[in-house]
Amino acid sequence: MNLLMFKTYSIIAFITLFFVNFAFYASAQYHPRTFSLRDSSTYITDEKKHLVIQLEHESGGVLAGNERAKESLHDAYYNAFNLKIGWQTKRGGNIYHQLFNYPIYGFGLYSSTFGLAHVGNPYAVYGFVAVPIRPRINSKWGFNYRISLGLSGRFNPYDEDENPFNLLIGTKNNVYIDFGGQVNYQLSRHFQFGLGLAFHHFSNGALRLPNTGINLLPLTAAVTYIPSSKPFDFRKEYVGPNPKEDELHFNYAFGFKQLDRANPKKYFKSTLGIFWSRFLGYKWRLGVGGNVFYSASGNDALIAGEKAGTFGALFSGGPAFYIDHLLTSRLYLNGNIGYYLHKNEFNIENKPMFLRIGARYNVYKDLFAGVSIKAHAGKADFIEWTAGYTLDLRKKK
Repeated sequence: MNLLMFKTYSIIAFITLFFVNFAFYASAQYHPRTFSLRDSSTYITDEKKHLVIQLEHESGGVLAGNERAKESLHDAYYNAFNLKIGWQTKRGGNIYHQLFNYPIYGFGLYSSTFGLAHVGNPYAVYGFVAVPIRPRINSKWGFNYRISLGLSGRFNPYDEDENPFNLLIGTKNNVYIDFGGQVNYQLSRHFQFGLGLAFHHFSNGALRLPNTGINLLPLTAAVTYIPSSKPFDFRKEYVGPNPKEDELHFNYAFGFKQLDRANPKKYFKSTLGIFWSRFLGYKWRLGVGGNVFYSASGNDALIAGEKAGTFGALFSGGPAFYIDHLLTSRLYLNGNIGYYLHKNEFNIENKPMFLRIGARYNVYKDLFAGVSIKAHAGKADFIEWTAGYTLDLRKKK
């Protein structure tokens, strides 16, 4: 199995895990309406999962912030459609459903065109969560933000002979990341109309160069259909203080990276990390720790020169801030802002700081798995496939 197949199957497996774990207990509406207490005898949560279907169109917003993007996306006009299926989370379930105003969990199918043969007509399959923003009592208006992660395909990748005009993407399959906001208006019991703004990023994490990536900021328009005619009771119950305080996180991650477009070889990379963190309420964990990075390119004399094989050529790392944004008791977004105490320029560790953003899921008790992108100043270093363990440091009474 080659590395591209491994990457593709790994991302599909991660997305499948995302879908399976949330499809059983998650259900959603794109902007829940909160009813007053006097309406509670009429507006009772339906025990059945509340299916929501949305068709969204998006256009424009091609971001060409550098010379490669300007050259590759010249005369591009972007259009796309999203078909999303989600379920409304129910009262009485996971406490995070209530904390996030009973959000959406679901999956979607994306199809697009840039009107440029050398870029291709990408599609994506993804999982998403959409979170209502301050739902108001008995209002027809509602607002939400969403986060999506998936796998894209059908790009026409760079090829020196066959496709030299695409200077942005070197692979057919890439990671799809989406952030968006939306305002909705209730047309009837079953239909809603919405407008919004989205941000999309396509990248292969430097698995194959070029990997400048494609960034979009399109406007969106959507029609949402809710089959059920029964509205929800969105009242909240009292939530006490979070009993969890300090935790210790151990993680190992690995991936592959191409260093030079002229050299097709992909080098193994890995990460060891240990972090202490403290809960700030239920939604956030903040802490400090550090990472040690291993790069197999440090063994290659053509890359590392006279330093090849030495400890300093193989390893780099430094301290980092730790940030978690918890979406449920098991799913959370993870980030780091780190500073290199030692780095290797030949590994394109050419900035003093490193960044990380990704998603993690507690697959069994305190064991977690996930995927993240390590980057330098917005440019991807490599995709990390992560596994680890969290140790609860609470004092046992």
